[in-house]
Amino acid sequence: MRAIVVSTPGDSSVLEYVERPDPAPGPGEVLVQVAASGVNFIDVYHRQGRYPLPLPFVPGSEGAGTVIATGEGVTDLVVGDAVGWANALGGYATRAVIPADLAVPLPRGLSPELAAAVLLQGLTAHYLTHSVYAVRPGDDVLVHAAAGGVGLLLTQMAKLLGARVIGTVSSEAKEKLAREAGADEVLRYENFSEAVREITGAGVHVVYDGVGASTFDGSLASLRPRGMMALYGAASGPVPPFDPQRLDVGGSLFLTRPTLGHYVATREELLGRAGELLGWVASGALKVHITGRYPLAEARRAHDDLEARRTTGKLLLIP
Repeated sequence: MRAIVVSTPGDSSVLEYVERPDPAPGPGEVLVQVAASGVNFIDVYHRQGRYPLPLPFVPGSEGAGTVIATGEGVTDLVVGDAVGWANALGGYATRAVIPADLAVPLPRGLSPELAAAVLLQGLTAHYLTHSVYAVRPGDDVLVHAAAGGVGLLLTQMAKLLGARVIGTVSSEAKEKLAREAGADEVLRYENFSEAVREITGAGVHVVYDGVGASTFDGSLASLRPRGMMALYGAASGPVPPFDPQRLDVGGSLFLTRPTLGHYVATREELLGRAGELLGWVASGALKVHITGRYPLAEARRAHDDLEARRTTGKLLLIP
């Protein structure tokens, strides 16, 4: 099989396209012929060593394809099943061994590309809008990077739940995408907290911030008293240490740094979230924007484009 391998942390040049022996599933695992792999910022963090992993490793936390072998003890998946996964390493390859309890059966007729494009970011958007802060009708919600992969899904989900959505973007083209996804107001990043206050008066109920360092202060300033800031990523870099007293001064604010694994901690929870998410995609209630398809061998270019923020929506690697 062919795979992308990281042998040392670094920039995109450490992504090596190599040939490896075909893997075999162990107990509780399935072997999947990969049809598509999602490209996500967590892959960049793994590559950089920001989230250290044992070396060498095959990156890629999300993908979809067809089960071609099952390991001992696997009873609910069989050869020929179409599955997708998120939060399981090894997707940047033509074949991947996936823990069976992380493999999600795909609805009939749903393409593996759509599944690979939506599972990780869609599950993230689901737990953010349903569990970290359960969005209610009439809430004011601020979504940063509203034209990005997670941002477009957050915007749509918050609208499905009855919120007024304010999005931030960096360009006119991205503003168009955010508005098409349902954003009621779209702002540029400069002085966004002042604009949010003008729109809402009291501030927003929740900020979904995957940008990190460059938006952190403005995000806190955008919240109403007892508002929630969900810092789920750090695309612009990690947030420096700060004094928790700022949460008191801002109005008894809440700050959380959630991660997907804690919100799909059981198979029941994973299948519940994934079932609702994929059902919305299959019915057309949730639109998935795939804006870049790269051959597996061009993983470096995909990472460069993602990090340079030259993209909107979702990027895929196609074996």
